[in-house]
Amino acid sequence: MQIKSLAGALALGLLLGGSTAQATGVLERVAAGGKLVLAHRESSIPFSYLDQDNKPVGYALDLCLKLADAVRKKTGAKAMQVEFLQVTSANRLAMVEQGKADLECGSTTNNAERRQKVAFTIPHFITGARMLVRADSKIERFEDLNGKKLVSTKGSTPLNAAVQANRERLLNINILEVADHTKAVEMVEKGEADAFVMDDVLLYGLAANRAKPEALKVVGKFLTTEPLAIMLSKDDPEFKKLVDSEMRRLIMSHEIQPIYDKWFLKGIPPKGKSLNLPASYLLKDFWKYPTDFVPF
Repeated sequence: MQIKSLAGALALGLLLGGSTAQATGVLERVAAGGKLVLAHRESSIPFSYLDQDNKPVGYALDLCLKLADAVRKKTGAKAMQVEFLQVTSANRLAMVEQGKADLECGSTTNNAERRQKVAFTIPHFITGARMLVRADSKIERFEDLNGKKLVSTKGSTPLNAAVQANRERLLNINILEVADHTKAVEMVEKGEADAFVMDDVLLYGLAANRAKPEALKVVGKFLTTEPLAIMLSKDDPEFKKLVDSEMRRLIMSHEIQPIYDKWFLKGIPPKGKSLNLPASYLLKDFWKYPTDFVPF
């Protein structure tokens, strides 16, 4: 009954001359035979990245596939196809805002600035920005970067926080921007940058999968607090309601726990190494009363 009404609404809207964008949301489009588009990243380990076979994998992606199952159930579209779209730190918001991706399954921070353009569901991880440096580096604090080179990924919240801290503390840090995380790690390894500032969980994941992980270390206090969440359109309330409901169910039923353990406590592609990062007390406390509201 629901499929007919959703598909019928789409057909009626088109017959009356309305545009597809005006007539449909994600659920209506899927019910009418459309695909669900999941955006993923290239190197946001372990949240969303390409494995050795160039297949998108990760913790956030597994959660998005659970959300896709909820969409199939809600719409009755059992044959719904999932399409993967690779995005970057710089264009991920635009892809969601423009409707080219339905869910962004990565390591994106939910903050007030971004909520002006997009929406977020309940956070799947809470982290903070720290620094990746060479193992022989004497850098321990952000202030130790005075007059040195710091790299970060374009369009990221750690980059913005570093720029602000550099300005406020008059540290004269030369801040460099790159398109992806892998390039930033390479710059640190080669001595082209003294440190890479990013969410610490990503830094641990990136370092663990380098040829010589022992040549790198994560240092410093948290420069930011980062509630990471799956991103979606702010103009599709019915879709967001379903996504929030399913995320809340995954958390409250503890179905999310084995998914978390798979990516943070067990060996992951491409090298089968474990990050050995149990859920933090901050994340556990947040999940006691899961909500999409964050005070940032």
